[in-house]
Amino acid sequence: NVLLMNDGAVVGRCAAARRIFGEPGVTMAELSPVLREAVYGTRYRTFYSAEAYIGLEKDFMVKAHLLVPKNHENLIYNWLLNFQYLNKTYIDMYRDSRPLPDGDIFMFADPDWTSPEFPLGLAFFDPLHNCAAVLGMRYFGELKKGTLTLAWGTAVRNGFASCHGGLKRYNLKNGKSFVSAVFGLSGSGKSTLTHARHGGKYDITVLHDDAFIINVKEKYAIALEPSYFDKVQDYPMGCEDNKFIISLQNCGVTRGEDGLLYPVTEDLRNGNGRAIKSKLWSPVRVDRIDEPINAVFWLMKDLSLPPVIRLKGPDLAAVMGATLATKRTTAERLAPGIDPNALVIECYANPFRTYPLSMDYERFRTLFEDGVDCYILNTGDFMGKKVTPADTLGIIEAIIEERARFVPFGPFSDMETMELERFPIDFSDEKYRREFFARFRDRLAYVKSRETEKAGIDRLPPEAEAALRKALDEIGYPVQD
Repeated sequence: NVLLMNDGAVVGRCAAARRIFGEPGVTMAELSPVLREAVYGTRYRTFYSAEAYIGLEKDFMVKAHLLVPKNHENLIYNWLLNFQYLNKTYIDMYRDSRPLPDGDIFMFADPDWTSPEFPLGLAFFDPLHNCAAVLGMRYFGELKKGTLTLAWGTAVRNGFASCHGGLKRYNLKNGKSFVSAVFGLSGSGKSTLTHARHGGKYDITVLHDDAFIINVKEKYAIALEPSYFDKVQDYPMGCEDNKFIISLQNCGVTRGEDGLLYPVTEDLRNGNGRAIKSKLWSPVRVDRIDEPINAVFWLMKDLSLPPVIRLKGPDLAAVMGATLATKRTTAERLAPGIDPNALVIECYANPFRTYPLSMDYERFRTLFEDGVDCYILNTGDFMGKKVTPADTLGIIEAIIEERARFVPFGPFSDMETMELERFPIDFSDEKYRREFFARFRDRLAYVKSRETEKAGIDRLPPEAEAALRKALDEIGYPVQD
């Protein structure tokens, strides 16, 4: 038996409710009274506390503490299923783990809190002190990603690249291996690609499909959580994968002929139905991979991009991750007036950053400068044609087997692509040239806007802008300031 919790109208995370101390416009003079009052209002209520570890290997472990009110036991239950609960094995590992100068993570949650000033709720983060308050927000994903937000920030401050994506190792013949990382928002295919077994063609080892870190100097990777918080839209009733579900959120339910209750998946009830799946879902799961990463794949949904592009040069590779273009997903609870179908930029597919964007840029640039290959995989549509999972998996197989034949991508000196029969590329087509130009111009505008947005906290080095300008010059549409 598993527990199913449905959250009413709320079925996704709400970025508009996030306030990060240290960012322009976020002042403790305004928020401290709000937080103090929220805590004061709980003085006659019963709360439950829980502890868990974030990071599953002794080179990176952070202890996290959560406080949740009575009648919301399911939230704390899911949090303990999602992260590593304390047992002798991990208590001993934590005792012997690498000391970090940062303190433990402390999270206070009250889903019953309301305020006319914060109609969507308030998710407050103080990354300097590893503290957070999640108020008026009942969706479990707020606690999961809120905890990871502080853990990722801790990792960056200690020499790691923080990764919202999936990492796996292909164990090839002759003792060779190929380690790949895919980065994308929920619904981009990162979980599908991470867990894909390619019809049994390869011996595969999975690190994680959502949250991990890479040591930039030594190149090893560590998973941050044991289980998987997975969308159920691609897993029909009766699917073998559903046997590994240990908790459900926002799914329908039906009674079978045997009188038992069964979850109705595939998002028939609402968007973003979710399940926590056991660590055992991946039969070849590990918590650390020491082999240096070979390739990074940015997963995008940009109709101007062919199914695959290989990027040459660390600055172009890093800035394309910083301007990762995709579509919003059902995992997000959008503020009124936000177009859910608009193409958006989500830097490194990580909307949970509490530190300057340049830190991610420099971390990933270092990886590429040290020889990690970089590719863009378009998992959406290319000029009206759908790129299927089979297309994407075929491209990845060709790359890891070293039989992919890359050719120049149009006029660009730092980009190459594969010739795919279903997806012809015609740079003589003025309509396509202008579409490609428009999307790259959007990227340039985004990078330039970081110089002033939020008082320039996310300003990127000049090399990032230069890499984009070079591409625009080569296509024949230089952008004038």
